[in-house]
Amino acid sequence: MIEGAVAHYQATGKRNFLDIAIKYADCVDREIGDAPGKKIRVPGHQIAEMALAKLYLVTGEKRYLDLAKFFLDKRGYTSIHDVYTQSHKPVSEQDEAVGHAVRAAYMYSGMADIAAITGDSSYIMAIDKIWDNVVSKKLYITGGIGAVHQGEAFGENYELPNLTAYNETCAAIGNVYWNHRLFLLHGDAKYYDVLERTLYNGLISGMSMDGGTFFYPNPLESDGKYKFSQGACHRQPWFGCACCPSNLSRFIPSLPGYIYAVKDNSIYVNLFMANTAKLDVNKKKVTISQTTNYPWKESVSIVINPSGKQELSLKVRIPGWAQNKVLPSDLYTFADNKLSGYEVKVNGESVAGELVDGYFVINRLWKKGDKVDVNFDMQPRIVKANPKVEADRGRISFERGPLVYCAEWPDNDFKISSVLLPSKPIVDIVDSSDFLNGVIRLKTNAQSLMIDGDGALHTKNVTLTLIPYYAWSHRGDGDMMVWLPQDVSAVRP
Repeated sequence: MIEGAVAHYQATGKRNFLDIAIKYADCVDREIGDAPGKKIRVPGHQIAEMALAKLYLVTGEKRYLDLAKFFLDKRGYTSIHDVYTQSHKPVSEQDEAVGHAVRAAYMYSGMADIAAITGDSSYIMAIDKIWDNVVSKKLYITGGIGAVHQGEAFGENYELPNLTAYNETCAAIGNVYWNHRLFLLHGDAKYYDVLERTLYNGLISGMSMDGGTFFYPNPLESDGKYKFSQGACHRQPWFGCACCPSNLSRFIPSLPGYIYAVKDNSIYVNLFMANTAKLDVNKKKVTISQTTNYPWKESVSIVINPSGKQELSLKVRIPGWAQNKVLPSDLYTFADNKLSGYEVKVNGESVAGELVDGYFVINRLWKKGDKVDVNFDMQPRIVKANPKVEADRGRISFERGPLVYCAEWPDNDFKISSVLLPSKPIVDIVDSSDFLNGVIRLKTNAQSLMIDGDGALHTKNVTLTLIPYYAWSHRGDGDMMVWLPQDVSAVRP
């Protein structure tokens, strides 16, 4: 409610809803705390911390920030004391992502807020260690988090099953919140690499393309039978616990706020999508616009229109995948010996430069109409998982740009789990505007393995068709796989 009130105030300038939220926060502050007569309590399900930090930024009332920090500082010291709610030890002593994944992501986001605003070094060290643990051991290739149904929780290190993956939609949204805040804290593009991967794959997969049905979990494999989503194996119009549909409904309209960031005279271009934005940079108005069909097409045009000539530092994120890195860790790696690249032009002239924290930096005196063109080498890539991920051994997955691909039954007239991919698949791009709202498909050569009634093994040459993972489950229940066999031991004939 507090976050909704803050958003309403920022959008309209009206205080009617904000004043109600302030009264509510004042009530909590009056009753809970360290002072005599107050009760020492922490939230059972974290999220209030983020809301109170936002309320502090809007009102300037430090007691809201103090209350948010109180909720975090007291975690591990009250009667709530378990891994499930991340209250097994003080938050500043935690170094591994555990327990309920949504609660965890919300708590880590709140910790990042407190760390950024107060400079608390213990919080910064803790969330940095937890982030490293997730990105190197507990993150699905789709950006999903929370592998285990029991407790909707993180599993053990490298425990990333596919058919039974939980990956709650709310956890993906929480992962975006967390990585956005870590970017704001550290200014490093690696957090946006994780954010973008989550956004284009494990987050929007939670909602159908017409916006009418939703996933609660987001598995990386389906047999059309396993009921992974509150009794179903397909998207639902609603749930008894309806956190995911409503969370998507509030997240999608907030997306423009993730595209740019400003610090001093620097403009960070973090996401690529067609838009026009008006920014305040060093107390001057700058209009910036993008023209692009990303993530389908490789090119992005950025036009800068300052109010007058202005010294600016434009920092364009070069995604990790364009630098031949799947993630800022060794959890997943490209396995095709290809090299992707990028080119940057200013007013039609190619410019060279070294990346700083993942950003291509252009320092110059900008004038109206100056144009930056960025072209990414968006070829299909083959990915392998760290061999410690048991579920993905002998398997590969496919990506193009920020999109993870999967094979689904309507496009393939054979059992997908029977596929055996060659050591060097040849991948073709199929671009057709009339297929699933215009998604780009990939096709590659493979074999299908079959066992006849006498127990003899037969092979058949087939063409395997892949679609973006977020677009699956729009044509009925059936087989789907992200991680596809490249070793005979992984095939199910």
